Amino acid sequence: MITFSVALVCLLLGYFFYGAVVERVFKPDASAEMPCYTRQDGVDYMPLPLWRVILIQFLNIAGTGPIFGAIMGILFGPMAYLWIVFGCIFAGAVHDYLCGMISVRKQGLSLPELVGDELGAGMRHFMSAFSLVLLVCVGAVFVITPAALLDRLVPSQGWWFSTQFWITVIFLYYVLATLLPIDKLIGRLYPVFGLALLLMAVGVGYGIFTQAGHVPELTDGLLANHHPRNFHPLMLPVFPMVCVTIACGAISGFHATQSPLMARCLTNERYGRPVFYGAMILEGVVALVWASAAIKYADSLPGEGTPYFKLMSLGSPTIVVRDICTSWMGVVGSVLAILGVVAAPITSGDTAFRSARLIAADFLHMKQDVLWKRLVLSLPLFAVALWLMNIDFAVLWRYFAWTNQTMATVMLWTAALWLRRQGKCYWIALVPAVFMTVVTVLYILVAPEGFHLSFLYKFLF
Repeated sequence: MITFSVALVCLLLGYFFYGAVVERVFKPDASAEMPCYTRQDGVDYMPLPLWRVILIQFLNIAGTGPIFGAIMGILFGPMAYLWIVFGCIFAGAVHDYLCGMISVRKQGLSLPELVGDELGAGMRHFMSAFSLVLLVCVGAVFVITPAALLDRLVPSQGWWFSTQFWITVIFLYYVLATLLPIDKLIGRLYPVFGLALLLMAVGVGYGIFTQAGHVPELTDGLLANHHPRNFHPLMLPVFPMVCVTIACGAISGFHATQSPLMARCLTNERYGRPVFYGAMILEGVVALVWASAAIKYADSLPGEGTPYFKLMSLGSPTIVVRDICTSWMGVVGSVLAILGVVAAPITSGDTAFRSARLIAADFLHMKQDVLWKRLVLSLPLFAVALWLMNIDFAVLWRYFAWTNQTMATVMLWTAALWLRRQGKCYWIALVPAVFMTVVTVLYILVAPEGFHLSFLYKFLF
């Protein structure tokens, strides 16, 4: 419990101290004109209250990422704690803050435009295509996944309440959330779901201190690989695997597609730190809670074997979330678990489609103030997503984690160049950019789903 408690305090201190350093480097201007006013269109650019922007940003970037990623990442052992804490404070929160604030300075431009301004037109076109493919895939998968979960939870009656029924309902919601002004659905539902996700983390966090089981400390084989599937020491090396497995709880390129959404609703540059840096710290706290809860719950289960083996034997992270919530929090936990594993992926899917529309709009320089313009860009995205739902994603999603971290790496290099050209301390972005470059390159070289060059890893380490 010492490691968990210290890690939690470090995350909070990271917001107050290193967050202040990053803010001082950027130098937000409280008197600057904000894009929510200068480009207000009543759809995407509109001022929202600070509390609402924080909760929307938190749920935009969170979803099930910090839960599922942390549960899978703790299988590698106590190193997961270090990655969550240091990755979140010095990489993820810096990434989200700089992406959001640079977007504010550039009147709410989306990720490909930010990258293109610093790295050239070629990278702008590449990131536009790369982002659109990734976001449409995310949207498609986050139709199928929650629909399948709802089918398990709610008894079907023929077509009604079947998987196809829920796919239809969720997809129709995505259409509305993508086309309607941001304050109509997203602005009203996200704060509720965001609070539910935080309440679930608080309840589970309380269980970490009160329930049976052992939470591993950093001294429990810090550098050892505890993954139960690590039959060969080079199959799943702790580094860089843990840095890719735990993405949303430490650093995630998906956030770079989401932060510009709130950059268009922020009413003061001084709010950037609680919105962008603060939401990422909150996500790190959620990841820390679930990593600790998962391994403690597994340790309390009867049977032989290590808690890592027991955790993997439970099955998918969805089952782990359900079992922990119902076992530790009863009926309330069951309701929160449903919100966590159903509502959270839905909220990732709708903003994925919305971000895709806005990226396409920025690339084509097409304003989104009238409905027919939003339809022109959205209908092809929806059509591609419907087609993708008929494809087996097993192979595609083995590469998702790597592409996600690659996007984060590109954004960090972009931020470093922007800071340098502004005469600011670019090291706050350069150091994590170099580190993430090593992570992504090494991962694709040694991972089973990459080139699987185990001899290279052995040579290097």
